[in-house]
Amino acid sequence: MLTFRALGPFQARHGEIPLDLGGQRQMAVLARLLVAGGRAVPVTMLIDELWPGEPPAQALSTIQGYVSRLRRALEPRRAPREEAEVLVSAPPGYALRASPGQVDTWSFENAVKTSGEPAKVWERLDAALALWRGPALAEFSDLPWAVSEAGRLEELRLIAVERRADAGLLLGHSGALVADLEAHASAHPLREEAWRLLALALYRNGRQGDALGALRRARVMLRDELGLDLGATLQRLESDMLAQAVHLHPPAEPPARTTSTEERTLPGLRVVVVDDQALVRTGLRVVLDSEPGFELVGEAENGEQAITVVRETSPDLVLMDIQMPRLDGLTAARRILADAAPPKVVMMTTFGTDDNLYAALRAGVSGFVLKTSAPEQLITAMRAAQAGDALIDPAVTTRLIAAFAGRTDPSAPPGLAGLGDAELDLMKLVARGLTNRQIAATLAVPERSVSRSVVKLLDHLGLFDRAQLVVTAYESGLVNPGDVGR
Repeated sequence: MLTFRALGPFQARHGEIPLDLGGQRQMAVLARLLVAGGRAVPVTMLIDELWPGEPPAQALSTIQGYVSRLRRALEPRRAPREEAEVLVSAPPGYALRASPGQVDTWSFENAVKTSGEPAKVWERLDAALALWRGPALAEFSDLPWAVSEAGRLEELRLIAVERRADAGLLLGHSGALVADLEAHASAHPLREEAWRLLALALYRNGRQGDALGALRRARVMLRDELGLDLGATLQRLESDMLAQAVHLHPPAEPPARTTSTEERTLPGLRVVVVDDQALVRTGLRVVLDSEPGFELVGEAENGEQAITVVRETSPDLVLMDIQMPRLDGLTAARRILADAAPPKVVMMTTFGTDDNLYAALRAGVSGFVLKTSAPEQLITAMRAAQAGDALIDPAVTTRLIAAFAGRTDPSAPPGLAGLGDAELDLMKLVARGLTNRQIAATLAVPERSVSRSVVKLLDHLGLFDRAQLVVTAYESGLVNPGDVGR
């Protein structure tokens, strides 16, 4: 069987026998077609990407020669005039025709999307990670397309490591996972999910002090590097460990995954990603590709492109950087939200201290998240926006509100006159970040009733997004910065 390997030194094999793919540029042609995932790559694109800047005068004939020799290597028994079946002509270029099982990167991506029972996830991701034999596409590190793809695959590998570990903890493998998770967190100290998994593995292995020590190390690292405190997930884990919460104990037996009513009813989410950094867009693409129910329908690198892409694709949600060249994210968000039936907009920031964040909330975005958030937090943010909940990253909420609460804005809605005690109580709960389900549990009323009441509250105040309720609550003094989290 013919196989292609790129998760390490690039090669093609026939069974156990490696094939001679020729020189570096000739191998790069095959690697580029592999990266395309079976789609055709135009010859002009191959030329531009193999010789960035200054292609040789005979680039076209050189590419044709590479393709001819690669075809002989990949299909040595093919008759001279017989059509190629692996590296095929696909005007205006070429394509690689292979099944997912023949290409290690394709197999790996499919495995990362595995869902279901922990044992199944553990087994598939364990096998997928075994495909890695070194840095992907390292031989082509002088070519921008290879660097971008290598970064995407590396981000996918980190997600696979963390998803496998999460399944392992559910299966009771905490002792065996500690060493690997320690190395993972040390190598990637800004990944909060790495610290969460390490702390939980230590705790379930009877090492509560070491588990809390890991969270302290994470806090120091995040403060030194980014000026941030632990995210909400790690803060909650730390509190639960100090309280020795029962749910942190290892499960008696692997639990079967149940699907909640919300999971069964939530529709797919079509997303546009906007960021001026290609690596950030690549990382977000990996996160969305690995999460069931999400579809990336467009990308943009500045605000002007974002407006165009949104109008062309009509997404459900836009995940957008707030600081970008040409047209910043705040201005772009205002224009997008001014359109008829606009999508939800969630802003991304690096440090969470920009004045524009508060202006963005006033403008009606559904909230904001940190770029450094774990993939799970990004997914939660997008689902929260989809469900109509305001999402303000807990790592910066208190600081943001404390800095800007009390400012007046001529365009802000008038005071809260005319609202009854029940409506004011509801507004307080919304401002503190509770979802409709949590508010329903707090007030002992049906969730549907809460949803209707929030809509009425928005109408009364002339607002159209839940996040604007949060801003209004702080500006009016109904909720104070010190109330966050109470």
